[in-house]
Amino acid sequence: MTTRVVFNQKGGVGKTTIVCNLAAIAASRGLRTLVVDLDTQGNATQYLMGSAPVKPDRTIADFFESTLSFSLNPAPFITYATNTPFENLDIVAADPHLDELAVKLEAKQKIYKLRDALRKLRGYDAVFIDTPPALNFYSRAALIACERVLIPFDCDEFARQALYTLLDNITEIRADHNDGLVIEGIVVNQFQARSKLPARIIEELKAEGRPVLDTLLSSSIKVKESHELSRPLIYLDRSHRVTQEYIALYDALHAAH
Repeated sequence: MTTRVVFNQKGGVGKTTIVCNLAAIAASRGLRTLVVDLDTQGNATQYLMGSAPVKPDRTIADFFESTLSFSLNPAPFITYATNTPFENLDIVAADPHLDELAVKLEAKQKIYKLRDALRKLRGYDAVFIDTPPALNFYSRAALIACERVLIPFDCDEFARQALYTLLDNITEIRADHNDGLVIEGIVVNQFQARSKLPARIIEELKAEGRPVLDTLLSSSIKVKESHELSRPLIYLDRSHRVTQEYIALYDALHAAH
């Protein structure tokens, strides 16, 4: 089972879109796939569930709340998952109560509970975790729990300065808590080929030795349509240019391992 977190402390860089579309591609290829939505905004949950008639009986907040009480037989993590309308694709749904739980979880040092739950998880081939746009309890728990991290990046100077801080933070978490964590790469999102600035920033980052992936995800209205319809691109328009870019990204990630 592959466990992957998509994280950036900056908002609006496409974390949720990348998580859900890579997960959908995995599921479309027959892999039993789980998305874990750790963001209180619940965008991944909305993206994959939409107006589906089945509402989650349990959420990620229920899982974390259960860790606050000692139990000899805690419920397996799989019991918090809900089927999506898409074959092979399940989700552990977000919950607005995550915010109020964070203080209690921090105080009781529950930062490793997600890692422990995923290590015991059976029945899935791939896990993708969506994170809040902050280095908080939940994003740290995800970085500790996963084998791989992808960093979405939009090409501007503010984003580049934030990227350096982010890479330092991931390096520190890897050193202190998860020495097996691999930075799979920096994913350039919302790329505009006609603008000179993004291309220049990408080349400068590569020259610095930063792990920028070669597959670039274009800016397109089709992505917004995908959000509105709650249908990942692979199910909405397989032949579209952006869908093909996501497929290329997925294939490149798996060719590297």
